[in-house]
Amino acid sequence: MFYRKNMGPKERVARTVVGGSMIAYAFAVAGIAAAWPMAAGGAMVILTGMVGFCPACAMVGRRSVEGPRQ
Repeated sequence: MFYRKNMGPKERVARTVVGGSMIAYAFAVAGIAAAWPMAAGGAMVILTGMVGFCPACAMVGRRSVEGPRQ
C-alpha cells in the first residue's frame, strides 16, 4: 500500500454511517442548491471510512493505527 491507515475499525464504521446520513439528509431536507455539495461531502466521508485513511487527519499529524512499517 502507498499509505498507512490512520483510523481504527470503529471510526471507519462511524464514518461510513455518518457519510450515508449526510447524503440522505442532503436530498431529503436540504434545498436544491445545498444538496449536491453536501452529498459530495458525504461521499468523501464514506470513501475515507472505506479506505481507512483520512488525508486531513494525516496533515495534522495523526499517527497510524498499524504501527511502524517493517
